Amino acid sequence: MITSPLSSSPLFFVGPVPIASQVVVTWCIIALFAVLAHLIGHVLRLRPGRLQSVAELFYVTLDQQIRDTMQTDPQPYRAFAATLFLFVLCANLSSLVPGVEAPTAHIETDAALALIVFFSIIVFGIRSRGLMGYLKSFADPTWMMVPLNLVEALTRTFSLMLRLFGNMMSGAFVIGIVVSLAGLFVPIPFMALDILVGIIQAYIFSMLTLVFIGAAVGEEDRGSLIKEAT
Repeated sequence: MITSPLSSSPLFFVGPVPIASQVVVTWCIIALFAVLAHLIGHVLRLRPGRLQSVAELFYVTLDQQIRDTMQTDPQPYRAFAATLFLFVLCANLSSLVPGVEAPTAHIETDAALALIVFFSIIVFGIRSRGLMGYLKSFADPTWMMVPLNLVEALTRTFSLMLRLFGNMMSGAFVIGIVVSLAGLFVPIPFMALDILVGIIQAYIFSMLTLVFIGAAVGEEDRGSLIKEAT
């Protein structure tokens, strides 16, 4: 299925820029989300249908997960968390479509996702604490911890990339090897396992991101949830 997880063969070129298959699949996922968002926006009713009921269930579950994870008002983080989870989930499961390679089985996609998480932590942290407050957080509990806190900020997003890449790449290779050795129908149990792994990895990636953002925003943003509850 995948010749090498560290190399990509371009499908076509846009000028001098090579466009690989995982980029095309990513564009298709984004287009799919745009269509679904348009459809859901046009079917909102006081008496929800099936599509709206599923969307509302996801909305409520996501809000509760953000509250449980970050102990804060979910509103500022809802859109980012939902988009990140749904994209990673669809990217992980896209390999179930015949002839399609999961974008997350390529390290370039996972690196891009890790960079998005890295900068989102900074943005949310500055928005909550202010620039100086966010920078001072690297000196907690003492200024001697600044180098270690800086290294941690880099390594935790790097670990997100490696975790997602390792799990998705290995699953794709296992299924490819079994197909080549045993035929088409034997790998079905492995494909079911791949679905489970894809869902779990999307959940873990999103929840760890929320944990990292929660640590960046600190106690300042959590006060809004306490005031709302009281």
